[in-house]
Amino acid sequence: MTWIEEPGRRTAVLGEYEVVVVGGGPAGVMAAAAAARAGRSTILVERNGYTGGAGSAGGLSTFCGLHANVHGEHRQVIHGLADELLARMAALDGLNEPHLSFADRILAQAYDISAYKIALDDLLVGSGVTLLFHALAVGVVMADESTVDALLVESKSGRGAIRGRVFVDGSGDGDLAAWAGAPYEKTDPGHGMLYPSLMFRINGVDAGAAAATHDRLSGLMEDAERAGRFTFPRKRPIVRPQRNPLEWRANITQLRNPDGSAIDGTDVWQLTRGELQGRRQVRDVFPFYRQEVPGFAAAYVVDIAPDIGIRETRRIVGAHQLTQDDILDCADFPDAIGVNGWPVEAHVAGDVEIRWQRRPRGYNQLPFRMIVPQVLSNTYVVGRCASMTHEGQSSARVSGPCFAMGQAAGTAADLALSAGVAVGDVDVAKLQARLEEDGAWLGGEGGR
Repeated sequence: MTWIEEPGRRTAVLGEYEVVVVGGGPAGVMAAAAAARAGRSTILVERNGYTGGAGSAGGLSTFCGLHANVHGEHRQVIHGLADELLARMAALDGLNEPHLSFADRILAQAYDISAYKIALDDLLVGSGVTLLFHALAVGVVMADESTVDALLVESKSGRGAIRGRVFVDGSGDGDLAAWAGAPYEKTDPGHGMLYPSLMFRINGVDAGAAAATHDRLSGLMEDAERAGRFTFPRKRPIVRPQRNPLEWRANITQLRNPDGSAIDGTDVWQLTRGELQGRRQVRDVFPFYRQEVPGFAAAYVVDIAPDIGIRETRRIVGAHQLTQDDILDCADFPDAIGVNGWPVEAHVAGDVEIRWQRRPRGYNQLPFRMIVPQVLSNTYVVGRCASMTHEGQSSARVSGPCFAMGQAAGTAADLALSAGVAVGDVDVAKLQARLEEDGAWLGGEGGR
């Protein structure tokens, strides 16, 4: 690699806040809202012109992990600020009834993406959050080895710095924490990193005919491949109706490098390859629906997601890494900040593997320690880059547990500032009490 020497620079300070949140995905938005509602001056920095993360920019349009299968009963287990968000979306006529997924074993919640964006705008602005859109986080300035002083951003207005007292990394890739020196893991893309996808939406569907053959879709794909008519990037399709039954979403692509390894979302060249490959896969796969799947003869692709959906990159190593056994054995933790009922959903080469909980309770608790990175004294890490093993992250990366992590981090930031302590030293009992006062459910037996 060759290098260019840049001259030193002075960077304008765009603002100083008590809480600085990086990334407007489901964890980041809840962290910002919770901190602002506690009375803290809070800014949320987002690279797009809207929030929602993969649920908007990635075209996901379904909340996974809001529910759990608890002793055979399908129950919503993520509450608190998530309830308010759902109510705002419902008022915009933006929610479907929850639907059964993965062989009817767990519920998921489809929604209208535009309603999601608007509801998040209202939730954040109404909570008192300062929003900075179209700003890409590019680095940090450290006050000392363990304390972040400022976040560096680049935008159409140039380079700037945002000073903070507590930072919340909801970037998905653990950018802020990694730049600041926190230890992290990243699964080798060639040996297990979860494969990304590119979502697309289909309009003009005959909903009745499509629904009647939905369970046969995998078999139709196998027949088409055996006959040599089509080749599919993965075997397990997820194709579901949206708010309007004429419109369905398709999650059937899988993005990889020429050597077969997963696209790495922290490598800009691989991201570029993934975007191009994803659109080619949509082009190549959609004719199968029109030609061979009942209900899709008059359908057309109405939208391809703006961003590919990255499932896994860096995972910050905290005081506890949530493991696959924690998920499957429905583990309890004394420092619980919420729950997760989603199974392990591993997007492996050419397929999706589902591993279900081994206990009928159907959910595990999420420990506070998983959002506290090592080394750093004023930073929380939430969402898919929180402290989890590769297998644990294959479950708890979805929307529901990310909502819970975010609300906990924003509330904990207020407690840390009030007590004048490092972020890992907050009074967990006080944190739990505050979360429950604000409507969250922490997983106690006999609860919601």
